[in-house]
Amino acid sequence: IKTSTMGTINMLGLAKRVKARMLLTSTSEIYGDPKEHPQKESYWGNVNTIGPRSCYDEGKRVAETMMYSYKKQNNVDVRVARIFNTFGPRMHPNDGRVVSNFIIQALQNKPLTIYGDGKQTRSFQYVSDLVDGLHSLMNGKYDQPVNLGNPDEYSVGEFAKHIKNMTKSDSEILFLERSQDDPTQRKPAIEVAKRELDWSPKVSVPDGLTKAIEYFQSVLDSSGEIIPTGPGAAKPKGGGSGGLAE
Repeated sequence: IKTSTMGTINMLGLAKRVKARMLLTSTSEIYGDPKEHPQKESYWGNVNTIGPRSCYDEGKRVAETMMYSYKKQNNVDVRVARIFNTFGPRMHPNDGRVVSNFIIQALQNKPLTIYGDGKQTRSFQYVSDLVDGLHSLMNGKYDQPVNLGNPDEYSVGEFAKHIKNMTKSDSEILFLERSQDDPTQRKPAIEVAKRELDWSPKVSVPDGLTKAIEYFQSVLDSSGEIIPTGPGAAKPKGGGSGGLAE
C-alpha cells in the first residue's frame, strides 16, 4: 500500500515540477468482486476495504484518486490504464498467478491447484498487446481511465484443462479452499480503448500460451524443479526470470 500511495504521490510531485505526462498502471482489481459484467470504466466496484486483498485493491483506488486530484488542482497530464490479467514470457515462476502456476505445474506433471470450485472466470491478455495499449494511451489525448485486457473469458477450471491439454500433461486437477474475496468473474469492457485508442488485443490466448509454455519449459530445463506456490514454494535454482507487471 505504501508503493501505491507514497510512491504515486512522489511521482506526481515530480511530474508536476517537470511538467511530465504520468502513467498509472492501475488494475482490474479496483472493481473488486464485481456485480457488473463485463466491467466498464464507469463501474465503481465492489471492494472489501479490510480484507486480505484490500492493500492492493484500495492502494490502486486511492492512487487513481490522487492522479485526478493532481490533474484537477495542478493541471498534471495523467493517464490511467486499468490492466486485466496479463501473461507472457519472463513472468516470474513464483509470482502466484494463474497462468504461471498452471503451466509450471503441468510441465512437471504436478497437480494443477485451483482455489475454489473452478467456476470463477478470468480474462487473459498477451503481454505484447498490453505494451501496445500502453503506448497508444501515452501517445494519445484521452486522459480518463481505460481498461486494457482481452475479453476472451475462461472459467479457471476450463483454463486448467486447456493448459493441461496444450502441455500434454498427466497432471490431476486439485481443488483447494477458495481464497477470501476472490472475484467470481472478471472480463473487461474495451469499447473505450477501441474508440479512444484504436486498440484491441491481437494475440489469441492459445497463441500466447504457446509462447509462454515454451518459455517456462526453457526455465525448467535450465533450473530444475520449481514449486510455484504454496508452503513449499521454491524459486528456480538459477534465479532466472524477471517479473511481468499485472
